[in-house]
Amino acid sequence: MERVGGSGGSAEESGDVAETEGSGAGASGTEGDIPGNWILQHHKYRELMALDVGDTAQVYAAFLVYLDLLEERRWQEVTSRGSAELQLVYLEGRESESQPRQLIVPLPGQRSLSHQGVRSLLSQPGPDGAPSPSLLLAAVAPDSTLAYYRFSRGFVVPEPPDSIQALECGRERRKRRRL
Repeated sequence: MERVGGSGGSAEESGDVAETEGSGAGASGTEGDIPGNWILQHHKYRELMALDVGDTAQVYAAFLVYLDLLEERRWQEVTSRGSAELQLVYLEGRESESQPRQLIVPLPGQRSLSHQGVRSLLSQPGPDGAPSPSLLLAAVAPDSTLAYYRFSRGFVVPEPPDSIQALECGRERRKRRRL
């Protein structure tokens, strides 16, 4: 696992998107102001909600990552897809025209993804029909801070120890050798 980078923001500290009447920019409703619930009106947020994954926090995280990739990092051809099996929204895009498409998985900080989930995502066919060689996990903190981690094919799950007693015996032996 490799940490790729991160960015911060302060869109919604709660992690949930809620309609806010009378607060935020444009609460007065005058022409040219941005309404307080601009996220709910954004075409991409509506598109992500239409994927019907059932987890609004994950959809919100996907929206924040989408904005970061397009506006901050200047990625190209960023599209969204849903996985009914894993109940999540994921993105695909290119860092530049010469780069291959990458799989990006946005997750709220409080949600986990199992090793099997990572393997399942790595085996998802991309737009060209071939599985992705790696995926970029975008962890989204409640304060909208983003951290990116790259997982590559060949991801190996560590094997659990045979028993806890074997571990304890090994520790005792090391202690005896030191004395």
